[in-house]
Amino acid sequence: MRRKIAAGNWKMNGLTTAVEEAKAIADHPNGNVTTLLCPPATLLAQIAQLSLATGGQDCHTADKGAHTGDISAAQLADAGAAYTLTGHSERRTDHGEDDATINAKSAAAYAANLTAIICIGETLDVREAGDTLTLIDTQLAGSVPDTATATNTVIAYEPVWAIGTGKVPTTDQIAEVHAHIRTHLAARFTDGADFSILYGGSVKASNAAEIFAIPDVDGALVGGASLKADDFTPIIDSLAQS
Repeated sequence: MRRKIAAGNWKMNGLTTAVEEAKAIADHPNGNVTTLLCPPATLLAQIAQLSLATGGQDCHTADKGAHTGDISAAQLADAGAAYTLTGHSERRTDHGEDDATINAKSAAAYAANLTAIICIGETLDVREAGDTLTLIDTQLAGSVPDTATATNTVIAYEPVWAIGTGKVPTTDQIAEVHAHIRTHLAARFTDGADFSILYGGSVKASNAAEIFAIPDVDGALVGGASLKADDFTPIIDSLAQS
């Protein structure tokens, strides 16, 4: 059975006072949902002590070395993480990360016994050109290592044009992409039917139930709405009830 995952990506937000919000999220009943927070690295060790899963927002391809400002998958695991994001669109855009780099980072996550949440998704230009599914295939083929399994990998589909904009694809658009991802995974991996596929992009309490009712949507990767327990816990509840 595929895991239901409500993942919160705090991005570059949160000081030590934010740990109280994490505690409130951790204390919220989650039923059959894996509640996951990816806080900034400065808070990871503290939040990892709570009764929820934690993850990094990125990792380096190397296990250690002269890489000032970076963090390795081994260091994330040592701080208590069980997951890490790789390939988030902000990493692809702001840091010029390509599919090969994301593939190597995901493989590094596996080596540290972390589950990689590999992010994919199209820009508005690609969507309007009708090339979304072609790009999705390219990103999956290039970003997902051959050693991926349903245990060590989660796929997160985040249309770039919907992240933090308030714009949400139609349910038909989400369903089309998630079904396409499932077909790709099933054709490539023996356990492709068991990979969890998350949707991300302006997910909030008011639209969560509708999104989680879409086939092949196994959870969400949530940005701004994960920063406050009052905003994130209704999303967790909607996933638990889906």
